[in-house]
Amino acid sequence: MTDTIEQPVDDTTTRMNMIQAINSAMDVTMARDPAIVVMGEDVGYFGGVFRATAGLQKKYGKTRVFDTPITECGIIGVAVGMGAYGLRPVPEIQFADYIYPALDQLVSEAARLRYRSGGEFTAPLTVRSPFGGGIFGGQTHSQSPEGIFTHVSGVKTVIPSTPYDAKGLLIAAIEDNDPVIFFEPKRIYNGPFNGHWDRPAENWSKHPGGAVPEGYYTIPLGKANVVRAGEAVTMLAYGTMVHVCAQVVADTGVDAEIVDLRTLVPLDIETIEASVKKTGRCMIVHEATRTSGFGAELAALVQERCFYHLEAPVVRVTGFDTPYPHSLEWAYFPGPVRIGQALKKILKD
Repeated sequence: MTDTIEQPVDDTTTRMNMIQAINSAMDVTMARDPAIVVMGEDVGYFGGVFRATAGLQKKYGKTRVFDTPITECGIIGVAVGMGAYGLRPVPEIQFADYIYPALDQLVSEAARLRYRSGGEFTAPLTVRSPFGGGIFGGQTHSQSPEGIFTHVSGVKTVIPSTPYDAKGLLIAAIEDNDPVIFFEPKRIYNGPFNGHWDRPAENWSKHPGGAVPEGYYTIPLGKANVVRAGEAVTMLAYGTMVHVCAQVVADTGVDAEIVDLRTLVPLDIETIEASVKKTGRCMIVHEATRTSGFGAELAALVQERCFYHLEAPVVRVTGFDTPYPHSLEWAYFPGPVRIGQALKKILKD
């Protein structure tokens, strides 16, 4: 499908990795709107652990880009108050694994504010956080908690897979009047893998998603992207798993249709339904744990809407129901072997 994007103010494109694209999104929006502030642990002078906020404090000052204490509940609590009184905070949670102390502020305050105030107040905050595995982060730096937030009414959940999408989606998220959880797959921060999912990432210079407009543009939340059209099976994925699926398809030659969800909430169910009805088969891939993962919701939706078109049961390839192992990371991380085996099975059924 073709994205509906706002025409960039400056349509000059440059090659960016995802970190640079995210930085550019914040830079562009901060230049346009003085109400936007960036906050979090080490986001100021240091520029963040992954350097996603590098240079922003020097450009916009310490009142708009500032460091916070190590208190996730405090970061989000302050951001909710800022949003209610007219600012548009972009708080960073250094790793998604650290977001749990802030759940009460996100679930009980940010997500409910519009409803409990009858629309008098909103919480237009965008919570950025690196998530997922693939960098040997172990149990406390590799989690994928997206499923928790998709369960919370009033919160939007966004996960990009390319620099182009990351910038356009982040700008749209920052401008949205509701709270948005913006998870950034750190495995592909610096580039997609080059034929081997378990090897260091390469530069984005040759990837089509690495060409990013330098100016302003948005990708609307709630629009999936069919990154590869196909007839044999629909593969639903997001973040890093989009690239793993693409690699498996390239290796096997299966005529699969790969749908990058991009936004989990709101979900582009129309694109999913059209694809599955066309192919008759559906595989869901994510690296979060299997039980109650977002793949279960997708499987239920596909079954409800496409039952009479399905030629095989819906298949899920996911992480396991264990803490993320450090020494066995590549066994946990859904890679080409497990995805390839599942693909072979679903095509036989």
